[in-house]
Amino acid sequence: MTIEEFKNKYGIIGKAKEIRELVDIVMQVAVSDISVLIYGESGTGKEIFAKAIHEFSRRAGKQFLSINCGAIPEGILESELFGHKKGSFTGAFDNRKGYFEIADEGTLFLDEIGDMPLTTQVKLLRAIETNEFLKLGSETVTKVNVRIVAATNKDLQREVEAKRFREDLYFRLKAVTLSIPPLRKRKSDIEELARFFIADFSAESKIETPVLTQDAIEYLKNYDWPGNIRELKNAVESAVALNKNGILDAQAFIQLININNGQNASRNLPIYLNRSPEELDRELMYRALFEIKKDIMELKDIICRQHVIIDDSKTNHGTEEVLPLEQLEKEAIKNALDQTKGNKRNAAKMLKISERTLYRKIKEYDL
Repeated sequence: MTIEEFKNKYGIIGKAKEIRELVDIVMQVAVSDISVLIYGESGTGKEIFAKAIHEFSRRAGKQFLSINCGAIPEGILESELFGHKKGSFTGAFDNRKGYFEIADEGTLFLDEIGDMPLTTQVKLLRAIETNEFLKLGSETVTKVNVRIVAATNKDLQREVEAKRFREDLYFRLKAVTLSIPPLRKRKSDIEELARFFIADFSAESKIETPVLTQDAIEYLKNYDWPGNIRELKNAVESAVALNKNGILDAQAFIQLININNGQNASRNLPIYLNRSPEELDRELMYRALFEIKKDIMELKDIICRQHVIIDDSKTNHGTEEVLPLEQLEKEAIKNALDQTKGNKRNAAKMLKISERTLYRKIKEYDL
């Protein structure tokens, strides 16, 4: 398989030299079981490369599980990774498999590994080295065969020096290291990425694909993209969703690009930002209203998807009882957790919210 064929098959977009070199390394290491550590800023696509490693390996037919170590509270991270026995702690009403056991014979992608607490790092190292672990509350060792791919946006060498990351775990993980360049260092790929996101979102939304103008391309290339590919994808999808005339010009993106309000002035901000205070205020207001609209639509979708039914018999007036939004949201989360048998990652996907948001809501509603 050629590099281009590999990129097309596994959704890696870009013709920059750095990307081609990364793909070449991935194709070499994927066929083994060696641990891989992926460096890259948030939003650069670390999970895409992790999935490609899994899919190109002999484990391709098995589970690929992605865990955001920074999104799971320290108190329950160990249980999420290794599982627990019924009664091992307050709230442990059933036996539960952890991600290591679920991913047996497959690949476990530990994203944001630099945010993992030191206490959990000790148990993770033992599990990686011995392929065995103890569930919380269990006296029996569970054996697994799991490949580890980890990722971080932190300099782990500095974290080791600062005593925030274990040196032995660091050396165990960095058998092979991949460094994904930020989008600002591969601006030649911005047009291809933007066109891909436009076509993909249009097809998914079943709408006509709008035309991307040359001035829009130049505008996108002049922006520094601190949020990298994730920020570009969000900006493009928002622009397509709000478009009315089938043409995406620079103006379509000006109101959606993250304005830093003068902070970090050394950044290469778009030339279009040199506008009057009234224009900037209007754009900031527009952005705030857009974010509010997204939040409202997300909440509405959660409620609709969970089919929350209101019992007319509970009201004395023969009309539907009006329940607070918080109660509806709580019921939606409970239903999702019930349907996924407590699997928070799947529940978050079902609710179409982030794992971090789900954990915060579970704590907020004491679920």
